Amino acid sequence: MRFKDTVNQALTAIFAQPLRASLIVLAMSIGIGSVTILTALGESARSYVVHEFQALGTHLLIILPGRNETTGGQPPMFGETPRDLTLQDAEAINSSPYVAAMAPISVGSAPISALGLEREGTIMGSTTALRRIRHLNLAQGRFLPPADIEKASPICVIGQTIKNELFANRDVLGQWLRINDRRFQVIGVLASEGQSIGVDLDDVVVVPVASAQILFNNHSLFRILAEAKSKQAMHQAKEHIRQIIKNRHEGEDDITIITQDSVVSAFDDILTALTLTVASIASISLLVAGVLVMNVMLVSVTQRTAEIGLLKALGATGNQLQWLFLTEAAILSLAGALLGMLLGKVALMILQWIYQDFPLVLPLWALLAAVAVAIFTGLLFGVLPARKAAALNPINALAKR
Repeated sequence: MRFKDTVNQALTAIFAQPLRASLIVLAMSIGIGSVTILTALGESARSYVVHEFQALGTHLLIILPGRNETTGGQPPMFGETPRDLTLQDAEAINSSPYVAAMAPISVGSAPISALGLEREGTIMGSTTALRRIRHLNLAQGRFLPPADIEKASPICVIGQTIKNELFANRDVLGQWLRINDRRFQVIGVLASEGQSIGVDLDDVVVVPVASAQILFNNHSLFRILAEAKSKQAMHQAKEHIRQIIKNRHEGEDDITIITQDSVVSAFDDILTALTLTVASIASISLLVAGVLVMNVMLVSVTQRTAEIGLLKALGATGNQLQWLFLTEAAILSLAGALLGMLLGKVALMILQWIYQDFPLVLPLWALLAAVAVAIFTGLLFGVLPARKAAALNPINALAKR
């Protein structure tokens, strides 16, 4: 029996029992669709988080006050720490030969008012280096100019939401706004950036760091951002910064330094493992589909004993009969895989339409793996029925015994 004849015979058997074939294809498509959707969601979450951290800057180091050992947990975002980071610490870090740029960060929330309108907003104190380190773009005007880090100045750069809600269609450059009891002149408007690691940059007002410290009556820094001169220099920069702060803090190693690469790598590993775990759970439905393939094919062997007996009487070998049933199982599995991928793509398109801000991507490897697993499952669970058919005695089969 030639390969072409085997395929034709398998297709004839499939179309002879459309209900049976449809059940197998449906079961397989549900399994493949589940794997496709969950894999796409997991992979999209991984890509989104990694991209968000990469967008923070290039060769980035984040210096936070406090260490895990001193607080019994992660460094606190707010609250008591053994020793605060100061502007003098930031200037010392900037003097490191491994650091290309440094931006101190002071953050707080305050009422912002202009032209009789008022809203609550996030105030971020920093320096001109913040634009370089965070890759910020401007829609209008200019960013904070180079200046003495300890010099307060009544100027600010605002986000798009602040501009739209307080100044509407007016020309915003040169206008004055009030933060708490102090006035600041708008010199620039940030381009719309959206959310970045939980911070809405459209809803922020950037002022000189010394001005922010006066606003909030707080001389400690929220954190310090530093950019290493190269990827290779990141380790040296990290160790040198740690030594600088240790020398300034009376020998206490009381800071935590997070590198961009370590954060990206950690999230990448976690979310990749999560994606594979979720896909594995979804693959259970493929096992259910495989059991259905086996049961239906066993019923098919029972119903086609006369046909099998005739084929054996005409000279078909046991191996040829095995290949006939395995081909039938493979065709049904492939059809189920293709239908499942189509259903998965439609579901992802609907999800993308609902959640437009979250980019959904289905990696090619997931598609290929889903098809391969579907065919393998069909063949695996088709072996028993195929062997049963091949073992039938031709005389008994022709007599339907």
